[in-house]
Amino acid sequence: MKALIASGGRGTRLRPITHTQNKHLIPIANKPILHYAIEAVAKAGIKEIAIVINAGSSEVPDAIGNGDRWGVNITYLQQEIPGGLAQVVGLAEKFMGNDEFIFYLGDNMVVGGVQSFLDAFKKSKCNCFLTLAKVKDPERFGVPEIRDGRIVSVEEKPEKPKSNFAVSGIYIYDHHIFEAVKSITQSARGELEISDAHQYLIDKGYTIGYAEITGWWKDTGKPADLLEANRLVLDNIETSIAGEVDAHSVVSGKVRIEKGARITNSVVRGPAIIGEGCTIQDAYIGPFSSIGNNTTIIKSEVEYSIILRDCKIHNVGIRLESSILGNDVEVVEGNGKPRVHRFMIGDQSRVEVV
Repeated sequence: MKALIASGGRGTRLRPITHTQNKHLIPIANKPILHYAIEAVAKAGIKEIAIVINAGSSEVPDAIGNGDRWGVNITYLQQEIPGGLAQVVGLAEKFMGNDEFIFYLGDNMVVGGVQSFLDAFKKSKCNCFLTLAKVKDPERFGVPEIRDGRIVSVEEKPEKPKSNFAVSGIYIYDHHIFEAVKSITQSARGELEISDAHQYLIDKGYTIGYAEITGWWKDTGKPADLLEANRLVLDNIETSIAGEVDAHSVVSGKVRIEKGARITNSVVRGPAIIGEGCTIQDAYIGPFSSIGNNTTIIKSEVEYSIILRDCKIHNVGIRLESSILGNDVEVVEGNGKPRVHRFMIGDQSRVEVV
């Protein structure tokens, strides 16, 4: 069994952060999203992993390396032009050969790992195994139609979904999937849709198995999804205090304070993570907040937010909540006269002021 992980694409729904950073490297609980995918397949005993990256970009290889830290071997496959998930699968044909493999979308997260799905795939001896999750908005995903316990069709982003299930970003295949991806044509979106490849397999009589994800699964394609995934991961952390907390501070709940961080005259309520080298002074950090390395928060309040590395939040008179700040962002009190708001904001940003 091998693994294929997708880490390409443009991440348009997460701009402006993804203007300067691959979306798969955005941290959830201070750890890049892509790490969770690699950890999941490595824990299942898979040693050979191919990661599909944008052609000409070294961002992911530079951040991930050759896989030594996880005890795996990573090969990088370049995608010249984004053309759909079925195209991504097709790029891996030579790497996979006749081996079975798990295809994991690198911006997806699932609790509990993937071992149970691999076991179900092997037991069922099917050609394709899909993981399904109940969602409120199935029209955003590939949607299966299920009759008498069998998947009889799969439709990509349907206007009228035939079930409230989404095909989540974890798929398991044998080599017949390459026949499928080479047989389908581009959709109206100009992409080779993975749902069309699944439908091809159904139409040709190949066996399709499935299992419902009974825990939680998140496609972190939108800002709200990132915040929710961050919340879910933080809810399961264990308290660890390697930094300094002075006698005038209160730390409660599940809180991880990394080495070199200093908490002074502040309140930190978990679950929360304070990264290495952070300074939290005269401040409040509320539940479900991740504070990236070397960030300083002074006389300000943050809750249910993701703050990346090297940020400055100083003397902000109202709590930051449900916010995502990219690397090296400053939110500070203006000292000039007259008192004004002064912004430098990239494309697709959102700012609420009171």
